[in-house]
Order: sequence, then structure tokens, then C-alpha cells
Amino acid sequence: MAAKLLEGKVVAEAVLADVAGRVAALKTKGITPGLGTILVGDDGPSVSYVNKKRETCRSVGIASFHIEIPASATQGDLLAAIRDFNDSPDVDAYIVQYPLPKGFDFNAALMLMDPDKDADGLHPVNLGRLVLQEPGPVPCTPAGIREMLKHYGIAVEGKEVVIVGRGPTLGRPLSLLMTLKQPFANAAVTVVHSGISDLAHYTRRADIVIAAAGCPGILQPDMVRSGAVVVSGGISWEGRKLLPDVAEEVSEVAGWITPRLGGVGPTTVAMLLRNTVLAAEKRQG
Repeated sequence: MAAKLLEGKVVAEAVLADVAGRVAALKTKGITPGLGTILVGDDGPSVSYVNKKRETCRSVGIASFHIEIPASATQGDLLAAIRDFNDSPDVDAYIVQYPLPKGFDFNAALMLMDPDKDADGLHPVNLGRLVLQEPGPVPCTPAGIREMLKHYGIAVEGKEVVIVGRGPTLGRPLSLLMTLKQPFANAAVTVVHSGISDLAHYTRRADIVIAAAGCPGILQPDMVRSGAVVVSGGISWEGRKLLPDVAEEVSEVAGWITPRLGGVGPTTVAMLLRNTVLAAEKRQG
């Protein structure tokens, strides 16, 4: 039997409806939330992703501010753009689109950001807030995955979750989020990665498997137990072709699975806008 689909678009629409209502409420008080994007270089997937973010901003009434920096520029140019957004009263939150071209230091850029304007929730201050369960922006892709599980009523509390991947934007913060003593978290979490010799030893026992390695097809059907929930969060590109971490045949084994397209991506964008409106509400006081 084919797995049921975890459609991210449906989840994103529900989140964005809430965001639009909150934006409208802020505007009655003279506040228009603003999201900034900084794009370095002309990487095709990054350009498309930033354009999608800006388009979604317009659909819910959030002002969009954008700075493009050529790949031939310097780290200093990137840091200057970050300072501009830090100082701008119109920008409530912003992102530096990741990954950056060779020669740019993403961590140095991240450290310069105002933590309260960090729309991606990746600044060390915000990751610390996550660990301490203090209010702050939660990393968007992990937050979107949790929102997806919540939307479809997938039990997480007390379940065994295996995350394949330990990257700073997804696997690592997701492992923190899934262990918190909160609804749709509070799980037993194991983090593995491509350097583990027998990934299947871990993934076959999991109630929920989240692939976040950026390695095409790293999760195969024989690595998943029947009826498990499978989320494909990591992607890579071959030219313009998107390559998910989860092999298509896994859908024949899993109970629930994200589709090849329209899974985690839409929820990530929705959570970015939620973080933006939260920052604007904090500005309102």
C-alpha cells in the first residue's frame, strides 16, 4: 500500500493564513512587517528560493527588501549589507541566503547579524534560546517539519526519531527541537550521518525518520520499517534537477511520506514569514 502524503503546501497555507491576519492587525497600528533578503551570487536554486520568499511576502502583506551582491564582491560588501539591515527600522527580520559562494564566510556573516532580526533562527543566541526554551525565532526548516507533523496528527511524544544528517541549518537544530519537553516534540532522538557505516541499523527501528543529509537517495526502502513516517528534508541539485535524500521506492514501505516536490519547502518559507511577523510584534511591544 502506498504511503499517505505529508503535503507541505496544505500546512504552509494554514500558517500563512494566520500570518496574514497578524500582519493586518499590525497594519491597523501603523506597523508594516518587513523581511530582508541578502543574495550573494547567482546560484539558480538560491535565486529561485529568494524569489519565492519575496513573492510570498507580497501575498500576505509583508514588505520585502532585497540586496543582491555579485559573487565577485568581497566579504566586506556582505558585512556592509548586514549592517544596513541591522540599522534599518523598516526591516524586522532578514536572511543571508545559504550557501554562499566560495570565498565568503557564512559564520562570520551570521555572527554580525542582530539576533532579534535573525529570520532563519540560526544565530548562536537564538540556538541558545532554543536550548533553554526561551522565546525566539526557531530555525525555519525544523520548525516547518514540526508544524507538518502537528498538522497531520503524527504522534511524536515518546516516539523514536532518527535524523540522518547533522548540518547547522537542519539536522542539528531539529534534534534540539524534537527533544524539547513540548507538544509535538519530547521524543527520543538519534542523530546519524553519512559517516556511519550501518545507517539502516538506526533507521529501521525508528517511528519517524527525517532525512537531512543532502545526499541523494541516502534513505532506501530496506532502511525503513513498515508504516514508519518518513520526511525528506535534505536536497541536492544536479543542474536544475532536484535530488531528494529519500528514494522514491520508500513510499511503498512507509506509512506517511513527504512528496518529492511540495513537502518541506513550502513549510520552510511559511515559517520564515512567521518569524518575521513575530519580530514585528516584538517591535510593537
